[in-house]
Amino acid sequence: MSILLLDSVKSIERQYLTGEEPVLVMCSDKNAYICKYMRSSMPAYKLVCELVGAQMAAAWHLNTPEIAFVRIRPSHWSKINHSALAIGSRKKDGVVDITPSISRQVKPNAMPLVQLLRIALFDFWMANEDRNANNANLLYDVLNEELIPIDYGCIFNTATFDFPLSQLTTTDSILNSDLFQYIVRNNHPMVIEAFVSALKNYYMACVESCGQMSSQILMSMPTDWNVPADVVGKKLGQLFDSEWIEGVWRNFTECLTENIEK
Repeated sequence: MSILLLDSVKSIERQYLTGEEPVLVMCSDKNAYICKYMRSSMPAYKLVCELVGAQMAAAWHLNTPEIAFVRIRPSHWSKINHSALAIGSRKKDGVVDITPSISRQVKPNAMPLVQLLRIALFDFWMANEDRNANNANLLYDVLNEELIPIDYGCIFNTATFDFPLSQLTTTDSILNSDLFQYIVRNNHPMVIEAFVSALKNYYMACVESCGQMSSQILMSMPTDWNVPADVVGKKLGQLFDSEWIEGVWRNFTECLTENIEK
C-alpha cells in the first residue's frame, strides 16, 4: 500500500491540546489531515507506531482514516524547527468523538458490535494500551453507523521497542468500557456467540495478510525519523510469532468472557 506524500498549503489551522499536540493541516490534495510530527531530534518511535498501526488496521479492513506523509512548510507554522516528515491522518467529516456521554448515540445493533470486537482484537494483537474505558480513541460516523479507530502511537506496549511484547490486561482494552456493555446488552447472546465463533478465522486471515506487509512498511519509514529499521523489523517479527498469535487469542477470549458476564 503506497502512502501519499503531501505538502501543507496554508498556515496551521489548529493545534489540538492532546498528548502529542497534533496539528490540523490543509494539504496539497485539498484535504485536511491531523498531523503528528517530530518534537525533538530523538528517534521518533511513536511516529513509527502511528505508521505501523494505521497500515495494519487498514489491512484488517477497519475503517481507519487514510494516512499520508506531510511536509509542513516552516512558513506555515512558526513552531516547527526541522524538516522531518509528519504523519497525517485524513480528517473525517460527520463524525463525533466517542466519550462516555456520547456512547449512547451509537446504535447498538449488530454492526457496531462486530466492529468493536474486531477493533478490540486488533488492539490485543498490536498490544495497544491506549484504547480503553477512559480513552476510547474512536470516532463514530453517525450517518453510516461506523466506529472508526484512530491513534496508534501506543501500540507495542506504548512504543516499547527494547522488550518483548506483553499481553494486555482487561483494563487496557475497550472491552472494559461502558460502550461495550451498552452494545452487548442490546444484542442477543446467540448473536454475540455467532460473531465470536467467526472471529478467529477473521483474525488468522488478517494476521496472514499483515505478514506480507512488513518489508514494505520498513522501506516506507522516513530516514529522518532516526529510527533503526532493524529494531522495528525485530518488533514487527514478534507480531507473527505463533506463540504470540495464539496467546493473544486466548487472552482476548478470556477478557471477552469476563466482560460479557459482568
